[in-house]
Amino acid sequence: MAFKWIATSALVLALAPAQELHRVEATEPHMGTLFRLVVYSADEAAARAAIKRAFARAADLDQKLSDYKPDSELNRLCHAPAGKPVRVSNDLFQVVAASLEIARSTKGAFDITLGPLTHQWREARKAGRLPSVDQIAEARAKTSYKKVSIEAGRKTITLKQPGMQLDLGGIAKGYAADQMLAILSAAGFRQSLVAASGDIRVGDAPPGRKGWTIELDGGEKLQLVNQAVSTAGAAEQFIEVNGIRYSHILDPSTGVGLTNGLTVSAIASTGLLADGWDTALCVIGERGRARFRKAVPAGRVIFR
Repeated sequence: MAFKWIATSALVLALAPAQELHRVEATEPHMGTLFRLVVYSADEAAARAAIKRAFARAADLDQKLSDYKPDSELNRLCHAPAGKPVRVSNDLFQVVAASLEIARSTKGAFDITLGPLTHQWREARKAGRLPSVDQIAEARAKTSYKKVSIEAGRKTITLKQPGMQLDLGGIAKGYAADQMLAILSAAGFRQSLVAASGDIRVGDAPPGRKGWTIELDGGEKLQLVNQAVSTAGAAEQFIEVNGIRYSHILDPSTGVGLTNGLTVSAIASTGLLADGWDTALCVIGERGRARFRKAVPAGRVIFR
């Protein structure tokens, strides 16, 4: 889901040394999508060096969190013997821990254990036909966030049933955007933006502006500072069978792609939260507003 953002050309910051800030941009493919970085800086060479480090961080996270890469850290975890605690990196632990918290808050509407099902539906979209009832039932038997346990002190994750497969596709890009923005900010470039398709994370406002202006697909404009917005829906990834459009977002209670046609944008303090919650709210619908408000008090959600 693409966004548009609007920012002014480089201006001199009031109260700052008289240095012209240049808008520096770069785009690279990572995690199955394009990441676009925008940085305002008086030193273009230094900005590009920081951008290079941010892209390297995205590549590192893809190697840890991808369920597409056979040798990823995530897949090594999934291939470990069932019931065995596995020590993992801080990145994988943080993403799984946050995912389980959202799962509990949404009563399972967001569930990273749907890997056996998401793999089925990927093949279904390629073949142009739905998985069978028996295939869905067999895959669903290997799911449930309640079959995953974590131990924070030792940073271990335990998958309690054979054949489980975690899929972090609904939250990993938001976390990556957070981490990339942190690298840019630590290098002194706080007026920066990271965009990964439907996930956007921004820092301080661009020069001369009150915030980053983000235009959603429906035309609504947001002004964000040190926040994230993430959008989920079936606009780009779906399968249509007998006139019914099935989203790539699955309902954990049925194992079937959503047909409600919802598109949801979640605004939160971090990409990690926004990315996980937009997916959950596609499943729950409007009745999920109260749960989101309770879990993310400073957040906002837009349904369309």
